[in-house]
Amino acid sequence: MPYARYDFYKIMLIRGRHRCHYADKSIEFDGSTLLFFNPAVPYSFERLDVESSGFFCLFKDSFFIESLRNGVHDLRVFEPRSKPVYHLTGPQDQQVAELFEKMLVEAGSDYRFRFDLLRNQVSELIHLAMKMQPDEQLYYHPDTNARLTSIFVKLLESQFPIQSREQRIGMRSARDFAERLAVHVNHLNRAVRATTGKTTTDHIAERLAAEATALLKHTDWNVSEISDCLGFAQPAHFTYFFRKQTKLRPSAFRLV
Repeated sequence: MPYARYDFYKIMLIRGRHRCHYADKSIEFDGSTLLFFNPAVPYSFERLDVESSGFFCLFKDSFFIESLRNGVHDLRVFEPRSKPVYHLTGPQDQQVAELFEKMLVEAGSDYRFRFDLLRNQVSELIHLAMKMQPDEQLYYHPDTNARLTSIFVKLLESQFPIQSREQRIGMRSARDFAERLAVHVNHLNRAVRATTGKTTTDHIAERLAAEATALLKHTDWNVSEISDCLGFAQPAHFTYFFRKQTKLRPSAFRLV
Protein backbone atom coordinates (compact mmCIF):
# COMPACT_ATOMS: atom_id res chain seq x y z
CA MET A 1 0.00 0.00 0.00
CA PRO A 2 1.61 3.33 -1.02
CA TYR A 3 1.96 6.31 1.27
CA ALA A 4 -1.41 7.90 1.82
CA ARG A 5 -2.58 11.13 3.34
CA TYR A 6 -6.27 11.83 3.46
CA ASP A 7 -8.58 14.45 4.94
CA PHE A 8 -9.99 12.18 7.60
CA TYR A 9 -9.01 10.37 10.78
CA LYS A 10 -8.75 6.59 10.74
CA ILE A 11 -9.09 3.95 13.45
CA MET A 12 -8.17 0.40 12.44
CA LEU A 13 -8.33 -3.02 14.04
CA ILE A 14 -6.00 -5.33 12.14
CA ARG A 15 -4.99 -8.93 12.77
CA GLY A 16 -1.85 -10.60 11.49
CA ARG A 17 1.75 -9.56 10.96
CA HIS A 18 2.26 -6.14 9.38
CA ARG A 19 4.73 -3.30 9.11
CA CYS A 20 3.55 0.30 9.18
CA HIS A 21 5.67 3.22 7.94
CA TYR A 22 4.45 6.33 9.73
CA ALA A 23 6.20 9.68 9.21
CA ASP A 24 9.90 8.84 9.72
CA LYS A 25 9.22 5.72 11.81
CA SER A 26 8.56 2.09 11.01
CA ILE A 27 6.55 -0.11 13.34
CA GLU A 28 6.28 -3.89 13.01
CA PHE A 29 3.48 -5.70 14.81
CA ASP A 30 1.88 -9.12 15.02
CA GLY A 31 -1.42 -10.40 16.36
CA SER A 32 -4.38 -8.13 17.06
CA THR A 33 -3.51 -4.43 16.86
CA LEU A 34 -5.45 -1.18 17.18
CA LEU A 35 -4.07 1.75 15.16
CA PHE A 36 -4.88 5.46 14.99
CA PHE A 37 -4.00 7.82 12.12
CA ASN A 38 -4.55 11.54 11.73
CA PRO A 39 -4.87 13.26 8.34
CA ALA A 40 -1.65 15.24 8.75
CA VAL A 41 0.81 12.36 8.61
CA PRO A 42 1.31 10.06 5.58
CA TYR A 43 1.54 6.34 6.22
CA SER A 44 1.85 3.05 4.37
CA PHE A 45 1.40 -0.64 5.19
CA GLU A 46 3.24 -3.83 4.34
CA ARG A 47 1.38 -7.09 4.91
CA LEU A 48 3.88 -9.68 6.17
CA ASP A 49 1.35 -12.52 6.51
CA VAL A 50 -0.88 -14.07 3.88
CA GLU A 51 -3.79 -14.06 6.30
CA SER A 52 -5.09 -10.79 7.72
CA SER A 53 -8.45 -9.44 8.81
CA GLY A 54 -9.97 -6.55 10.67
CA PHE A 55 -12.11 -3.40 10.60
CA PHE A 56 -11.61 0.32 10.16
CA CYS A 57 -13.64 3.51 10.43
CA LEU A 58 -13.08 6.97 8.96
CA PHE A 59 -14.32 10.35 10.15
CA LYS A 60 -13.54 14.04 9.86
CA ASP A 61 -12.84 16.52 12.64
CA SER A 62 -16.36 17.92 12.20
CA PHE A 63 -17.81 14.57 13.34
CA PHE A 64 -16.82 15.50 16.92
CA ILE A 65 -17.07 19.27 16.66
CA GLU A 66 -19.98 19.56 19.09
CA SER A 67 -18.84 16.98 21.63
CA LEU A 68 -15.13 17.77 22.10
CA ARG A 69 -14.07 21.18 23.35
CA ASN A 70 -10.70 21.29 21.58
CA GLY A 71 -11.30 18.92 18.68
CA VAL A 72 -10.27 15.35 18.05
CA HIS A 73 -6.77 16.42 16.93
CA ASP A 74 -5.89 17.23 20.56
CA LEU A 75 -6.54 13.69 21.77
CA ARG A 76 -3.31 11.84 22.60
CA VAL A 77 -3.93 8.98 20.17
CA PHE A 78 -4.13 11.41 17.24
CA GLU A 79 -1.19 13.67 18.07
CA PRO A 80 1.32 13.72 15.15
CA ARG A 81 4.20 12.70 17.42
CA SER A 82 2.28 9.90 19.12
CA LYS A 83 2.93 6.19 18.62
CA PRO A 84 -0.38 5.04 17.14
CA VAL A 85 -0.04 1.27 17.66
CA TYR A 86 -1.75 -0.61 20.51
CA HIS A 87 -1.36 -4.37 20.90
CA LEU A 88 -4.58 -6.05 22.04
CA THR A 89 -5.13 -9.06 24.26
CA GLY A 90 -7.77 -11.64 23.34
CA PRO A 91 -10.52 -10.00 25.45
CA GLN A 92 -9.57 -6.54 24.16
CA ASP A 93 -9.72 -7.77 20.56
CA GLN A 94 -13.22 -9.11 21.21
CA GLN A 95 -14.31 -5.84 22.82
CA VAL A 96 -12.98 -3.73 19.94
CA ALA A 97 -14.40 -6.04 17.27
CA GLU A 98 -17.84 -5.87 18.90
CA LEU A 99 -17.71 -2.06 18.78
CA PHE A 100 -16.87 -2.12 15.07
CA GLU A 101 -19.68 -4.61 14.42
CA LYS A 102 -22.13 -2.33 16.24
CA MET A 103 -20.94 0.58 14.10
CA LEU A 104 -21.57 -1.41 10.94
CA VAL A 105 -25.13 -2.11 12.07
CA GLU A 106 -25.84 1.52 13.04
CA ALA A 107 -24.26 2.94 9.88
CA GLY A 108 -26.69 0.90 7.80
CA SER A 109 -29.77 1.74 9.86
CA ASP A 110 -32.29 4.53 9.39
CA TYR A 111 -32.41 5.39 13.09
CA ARG A 112 -32.73 9.15 13.47
CA PHE A 113 -29.96 9.45 16.06
CA ARG A 114 -27.60 6.87 14.58
CA PHE A 115 -24.74 9.38 14.30
CA ASP A 116 -24.96 10.07 18.04
CA LEU A 117 -24.59 6.34 18.63
CA LEU A 118 -21.69 6.13 16.17
CA ARG A 119 -19.96 9.03 17.94
CA ASN A 120 -20.32 7.23 21.26
CA GLN A 121 -18.91 4.01 19.81
CA VAL A 122 -15.92 5.79 18.25
CA SER A 123 -15.36 7.62 21.55
CA GLU A 124 -15.34 4.29 23.35
CA LEU A 125 -12.62 3.02 20.99
CA ILE A 126 -10.54 6.13 21.62
CA HIS A 127 -10.88 5.96 25.41
CA LEU A 128 -10.12 2.25 25.43
CA ALA A 129 -6.80 3.00 23.72
CA MET A 130 -6.03 6.02 25.90
CA LYS A 131 -6.16 3.75 28.95
CA MET A 132 -3.48 1.56 27.37
CA GLN A 133 0.20 2.08 26.66
CA PRO A 134 1.18 2.18 22.96
CA ASP A 135 3.50 -0.48 21.58
CA GLU A 136 7.05 0.88 21.81
CA GLN A 137 8.67 -1.55 19.33
CA LEU A 138 9.77 1.15 16.92
CA TYR A 139 12.72 0.96 14.61
CA TYR A 140 14.14 3.29 12.01
CA HIS A 141 14.44 2.28 8.40
CA PRO A 142 18.05 1.56 7.39
CA ASP A 143 17.81 4.39 4.87
CA THR A 144 15.70 6.82 6.86
CA ASN A 145 16.94 9.83 4.89
CA ALA A 146 15.79 8.42 1.55
CA ARG A 147 12.43 7.35 2.89
CA LEU A 148 11.75 10.65 4.66
CA THR A 149 12.71 12.50 1.47
CA SER A 150 10.34 10.33 -0.52
CA ILE A 151 7.47 11.14 1.85
CA PHE A 152 8.32 14.85 1.69
CA VAL A 153 8.26 14.83 -2.12
CA LYS A 154 4.92 12.98 -2.18
CA LEU A 155 3.47 15.45 0.31
CA LEU A 156 4.74 18.37 -1.77
CA GLU A 157 3.22 16.90 -4.92
CA SER A 158 -0.10 16.26 -3.19
CA GLN A 159 -0.79 20.01 -3.32
CA PHE A 160 -0.71 20.10 -7.11
CA PRO A 161 -1.96 20.65 -9.71
CA ILE A 162 -3.93 23.82 -8.95
CA GLN A 163 -7.24 23.32 -10.74
CA SER A 164 -9.41 26.23 -9.65
CA ARG A 165 -9.09 29.85 -8.57
CA GLU A 166 -10.40 28.88 -5.13
CA GLN A 167 -7.69 26.29 -4.48
CA ARG A 168 -4.89 27.32 -2.11
CA ILE A 169 -1.75 25.43 -1.17
CA GLY A 170 -1.30 24.99 2.56
CA MET A 171 2.41 24.16 2.87
CA ARG A 172 5.03 26.56 1.56
CA SER A 173 7.97 26.28 3.95
CA ALA A 174 10.26 23.57 5.27
CA ARG A 175 8.74 24.12 8.70
CA ASP A 176 5.23 23.54 7.33
CA PHE A 177 6.29 20.16 5.95
CA ALA A 178 8.23 19.21 9.08
CA GLU A 179 5.16 19.87 11.22
CA ARG A 180 3.01 17.69 8.96
CA LEU A 181 5.60 14.91 9.08
CA ALA A 182 6.04 15.26 12.86
CA VAL A 183 9.83 15.68 12.60
CA HIS A 184 12.15 18.54 13.50
CA VAL A 185 12.74 20.90 10.60
CA ASN A 186 16.51 20.42 10.86
CA HIS A 187 16.09 16.65 10.60
CA LEU A 188 13.97 17.06 7.46
CA ASN A 189 16.46 19.48 5.91
CA ARG A 190 19.41 17.16 6.58
CA ALA A 191 17.57 14.16 5.14
CA VAL A 192 16.52 15.97 1.95
CA ARG A 193 19.97 17.46 1.36
CA ALA A 194 21.72 14.14 2.02
CA THR A 195 19.44 12.36 -0.45
CA THR A 196 19.10 14.93 -3.25
CA GLY A 197 21.88 17.46 -2.81
CA LYS A 198 19.26 20.21 -2.67
CA THR A 199 17.64 21.92 0.29
CA THR A 200 14.01 21.48 1.23
CA THR A 201 13.45 25.12 0.30
CA ASP A 202 14.98 24.51 -3.15
CA HIS A 203 12.51 21.71 -3.84
CA ILE A 204 9.55 23.80 -2.69
CA ALA A 205 10.63 26.80 -4.77
CA GLU A 206 11.18 24.70 -7.89
CA ARG A 207 7.74 23.11 -7.59
CA LEU A 208 6.03 26.46 -6.99
CA ALA A 209 7.81 27.90 -10.03
CA ALA A 210 6.80 24.92 -12.17
CA GLU A 211 3.15 25.31 -11.16
CA ALA A 212 3.26 29.06 -11.71
CA THR A 213 4.68 28.49 -15.19
CA ALA A 214 1.90 26.02 -16.02
CA LEU A 215 -0.82 28.36 -14.77
CA LEU A 216 0.57 31.32 -16.71
CA LYS A 217 0.83 29.23 -19.85
CA HIS A 218 -2.40 27.24 -19.74
CA THR A 219 -4.94 29.49 -17.97
CA ASP A 220 -6.27 33.01 -18.42
CA TRP A 221 -6.06 33.73 -14.68
CA ASN A 222 -4.49 37.06 -13.81
CA VAL A 223 -1.27 37.34 -11.82
CA SER A 224 -3.12 38.24 -8.63
CA GLU A 225 -5.26 35.09 -8.84
CA ILE A 226 -2.24 32.86 -9.46
CA SER A 227 -0.40 34.56 -6.61
CA ASP A 228 -3.28 33.82 -4.23
CA CYS A 229 -3.48 30.17 -5.28
CA LEU A 230 0.22 29.68 -4.63
CA GLY A 231 0.03 31.26 -1.18
CA PHE A 232 1.81 34.56 -1.74
CA ALA A 233 0.69 37.43 0.49
CA GLN A 234 0.87 39.96 -2.34
CA PRO A 235 1.21 39.78 -6.14
CA ALA A 236 4.45 41.76 -5.84
CA HIS A 237 5.95 38.96 -3.75
CA PHE A 238 4.93 36.43 -6.39
CA THR A 239 6.40 38.57 -9.18
CA TYR A 240 9.71 38.84 -7.31
CA PHE A 241 9.77 35.07 -6.68
CA PHE A 242 8.92 34.19 -10.29
CA ARG A 243 11.52 36.57 -11.70
CA LYS A 244 14.16 35.13 -9.37
CA GLN A 245 13.34 31.60 -10.55
CA THR A 246 12.91 32.23 -14.29
CA LYS A 247 14.61 35.59 -15.00
CA LEU A 248 11.28 36.84 -16.39
CA ARG A 249 8.35 38.74 -14.95
CA PRO A 250 5.04 36.80 -15.09
CA SER A 251 3.59 39.22 -17.64
CA ALA A 252 6.68 38.91 -19.82
CA PHE A 253 6.61 35.11 -19.59
CA ARG A 254 3.12 35.06 -21.09
CA LEU A 255 4.41 36.90 -24.14
CA VAL A 256 7.20 34.42 -24.84
